[in-house]
Amino acid sequence: MRNLDPRRARFMRMRIALLSLLLFAGAFTVLRRGYDLQVTRAPELRQMAEEQYLRDVQLAPKRGTIVDRNGAELAVSVNVDSVYANPRKLHKAGLDPIAIAGRLSSLLGVDAEVIARRLASKRYFVWIKRRVSPTESKAVASLRLQGIELTSESRRFYPNRSLASQLIGVANVDGKGVAGLELMLDDRLRGSSEPVPAIRDSSGAVVFSEQLFDDRAARGDDVTLTIDRTLQRIAERELELTVKTFEARHGSVVVLDPQSGEILAMASYPSFNPNDPGSAPVAHRRSRAVTDVFEPGSTIKPFTVAGALAGGAVRPDEEIDCEDGMMYIADDKIHDTHHWERLTPGKILAYSSNIGTAKIGMAMGKRRLYRTLRNFGFGRVPRLGLPGEVSGILRHYKKWYDLDAATISFGQGMSATTIQLAAAMGALANNGKLMEPILVKRVTDARGQVVEEALPRVRRQVVPKWAARLVSDMLVAVTGEGGTGEEAAIDGYLVAGKTGTAQKADYRRGGYAEGKWTANFVGFAPARNPAVVTAVVIDEPLIAHAGGKVAGPAFRRITEASLRHLGVVADAPRAAEVAKRPKREKAQDGALVAEAEAEDDAQEPTVPVVVELSEGEVLVPDLAGQTARAAFAAARAAGVELRLQGSGVVVSQQPAANTAIAQGQPVSVLLAAPDHVRGEPVGPANADVGAPAAAVEVKLAAAVAGGDGD
Repeated sequence: MRNLDPRRARFMRMRIALLSLLLFAGAFTVLRRGYDLQVTRAPELRQMAEEQYLRDVQLAPKRGTIVDRNGAELAVSVNVDSVYANPRKLHKAGLDPIAIAGRLSSLLGVDAEVIARRLASKRYFVWIKRRVSPTESKAVASLRLQGIELTSESRRFYPNRSLASQLIGVANVDGKGVAGLELMLDDRLRGSSEPVPAIRDSSGAVVFSEQLFDDRAARGDDVTLTIDRTLQRIAERELELTVKTFEARHGSVVVLDPQSGEILAMASYPSFNPNDPGSAPVAHRRSRAVTDVFEPGSTIKPFTVAGALAGGAVRPDEEIDCEDGMMYIADDKIHDTHHWERLTPGKILAYSSNIGTAKIGMAMGKRRLYRTLRNFGFGRVPRLGLPGEVSGILRHYKKWYDLDAATISFGQGMSATTIQLAAAMGALANNGKLMEPILVKRVTDARGQVVEEALPRVRRQVVPKWAARLVSDMLVAVTGEGGTGEEAAIDGYLVAGKTGTAQKADYRRGGYAEGKWTANFVGFAPARNPAVVTAVVIDEPLIAHAGGKVAGPAFRRITEASLRHLGVVADAPRAAEVAKRPKREKAQDGALVAEAEAEDDAQEPTVPVVVELSEGEVLVPDLAGQTARAAFAAARAAGVELRLQGSGVVVSQQPAANTAIAQGQPVSVLLAAPDHVRGEPVGPANADVGAPAAAVEVKLAAAVAGGDGD
């Protein structure tokens, strides 16, 4: 450098400096670019990368299962194949769409022209047929056609076919509920449909996703109903038989537990098969127990009488002038089927007197009658949540005419649904407590955790306990001999119920339609300790129209089968024995008395016993002349504990019959072995029944004043 020319050395230094500057600039550019890529634009570039290898997959979650109270499946989801096509791939392979359409049509039963039109499009995806059978799926796969593919989808299946079809409803081809519980609980049953990320290969196919291995997060919740599949089948069978026997239009049945409000069966007829909903008219999909209203007629009378007794408008032993079957209110006429002079409230219910009930309703006054019926649930939506649920019609009392207080008291000029009728009768059976009707018992997620559970809930105390018990006792006479509901009596059980026969309103011309009736019956059994309430409504029967003749037998068969299925012990074998002997049923002062006629016509009939009980007390039954087995059954039905001594039949008891004792206090009974008991031989032939011929069926009647009033 020392020997270099100064000018040349200066030029060399300038070149080195320029090169260094360029190297520094290049390094700075690289560093700056690296910082920009690694720091500044990192989120954006990361997202771009993920878009290349990640793909959002829209899961089709499996719909939740619907089961009955015992876990029997009512609606399930199963995986089935669906056939689709990629028309572009098909055209690229040089295949003839018309020829392929013909082959697919013969296998799948789809119109060939429809398939050909879809295959002729330029789209990447078209459906050929969804939810095919395994046989169809196998046949399509065997064709090995390019562009024709199979994919798995979830299909709703109803294993019991038409059983509870209107109640359960139906889900459409996309797995969305469109009717019944499927619609009501669609958000619960359908589950989550949010997209989840998955890794895909260069061709776009999904190769991995953690969330795809655990579909429980997206699966719908399972629903447990209060319905009992066996009782539902019984109710539907008997309802169909009744509708067809009496050539009616349709009908509905509700069976519920009065203690909890749980609905054990809810049937409508005609029904449909939800696996093939298009095969039946749309009207068959209605759950008529909650959607169809009708004038209940005489089945409203027990609630009117209960409200009147509770409010002091009438006394249990008061005799009401029924005016020999005809009464005028201004220019309007009210009449009874039979002519009665003076009847007590119990006999008014037993003989279903319109005039007697009308006078009770008018004695209550419009406001009190309206509030009583509203408190029993009429004019209110039951709040089950089912689609199409209605409140019925009960106009406000300020809009009533003078005649309305009379007609509404016996069920005309208002309308109700079957579920309202059953729930209201359940209040009488449950000591005056109206329970919240329950249909959905429990909802659990895919991991079995309970996310929602319905517990029994009292809506309101409609009438005091003593009033409910008293009216329940009165209703036993309805199913006794001479009552309007003899056909509803069940051998071995005391049955409380009420018949209803109402003309249908003519909405076109006004008034009532000639020859069109609604027959219904609602009641509960056993009367002393109710296990089930059953309401039967038959619309426009042609062969007969009386509620006792049409709906009564259906009530008997459904309720008897329900009691046996639930394992409810009969009241006493004595009931069957008394039924075999000459007897007559009487309603006296609100107490049902069954008097057996002795062989000597001059013998005085047994006097009915009316005993007022306090809280925690029970009545000692009359066990005289009964075998040990019959005595045990009668004592169990009365809630009494027995201490037996000896063998044979009962010859004495302590405390005496018809004595009020504290619950749990034992009754000592002495048995002996006489040759005859009241003229009936004792032996194997009647050892199981052992009832005295003059047995008196004692009923309890609490006085209006001094009742327990809770």
